[in-house]
Amino acid sequence: MATTTWDPGQYARFSDHRARPFGDLLARVGADEARLVVDLGCGNGPLTLTLADRWPGARVVGVDSSPQMLDAARSLDRDGRVEWVEADLSAWDLGSLGGAPDVVVSNATLQWVPGHRDLLRAWAAALAPGGWLAVQVPGNLDAPSHRLMREVAAAHPAANRLRPALERLSVGEPAGYVELFAAAGLVVDAWETTYQHVLDPEGVQASPVLEWVRGTGLRPVLEALPDARERAAFLAEYDARLREAYPRTAVGVVFPFRRIFCVGHSAGSAPSGDSAASAG
Repeated sequence: MATTTWDPGQYARFSDHRARPFGDLLARVGADEARLVVDLGCGNGPLTLTLADRWPGARVVGVDSSPQMLDAARSLDRDGRVEWVEADLSAWDLGSLGGAPDVVVSNATLQWVPGHRDLLRAWAAALAPGGWLAVQVPGNLDAPSHRLMREVAAAHPAANRLRPALERLSVGEPAGYVELFAAAGLVVDAWETTYQHVLDPEGVQASPVLEWVRGTGLRPVLEALPDARERAAFLAEYDARLREAYPRTAVGVVFPFRRIFCVGHSAGSAPSGDSAASAG
C-alpha cells in the first residue's frame, strides 16, 4: 500500500464528526464479552480506547500503518490498555496475534487498501466462533468534495503525477459488501447513512470543507505536489470550487457525508445481545 504521511492534529480537528460513525457502527455489534478485540486502521487512538472501555477484560489491539498516528495513540493511552502495532493492513496477518479475535473493527480505513475485499474474506475466516466483523467506509467518492478534487487535478499541469494519488481510493456499494459477508458465512447487517455535518458554526474557519479533506483524502494529492507554487495553484482553484459547492449558511457550512456500514456475525455461540443487534 502506498505510504501517506498523516497529521494527527489535522485529522482531530473534526473529531466529534469523525467519531459518530464509529459509535453507530459499534452499536450494532452484539458481543457482550470478548477476549480479543482488534481495530484495523486505528488512527490516532481515541476511538480504539473506547473499545477497551466497552470490553475491559479483553486484549485490545490497534493496528495502523502511520507512525505519526500511532505516536499520538500511545500518548493518549497512558495506562497501556491497548497494544499498538505498526503494520500495512494489506500485508498483515490477523493470525500473528496468536488467537482468533472475537471482534474485528475497521473504521474509515479500507478505502485506502487495494484489494480490501480479499482482506475482508480473510478477516471473516479468522473470527472466533460467534465473532463479529464491523466495517465502515466512506461512500462519498462522487460527492463534490472528491469530484472537484479530481476535476482540478485533471486540469493541473501536474495531472499525470496526481492521477495515482486520486486513484488510490476505492470502495464498493452496500449490496456488494452484503454478498461478500454472507458468502463468508456471516449473518449480515448493512446500511448506509448520509450525515449532515454542520462545520464551523462559529464562523472562524475560512474554508472548513478544505480543512476536513486536508486531514484525509487530500493528503496524498498534496504530497504529490512538493513544489510550493504547484501546490498553491491547486489549492486556490480547489478551495474556490469547494466554497461554491458548500456555501456558508446561517448555521455554518453544511457538509453531507455518505457512509457505508456492514456488520457480520459468525456462526457459533451467540452473545445475549444478538437479537437486539439484528433488529431493524
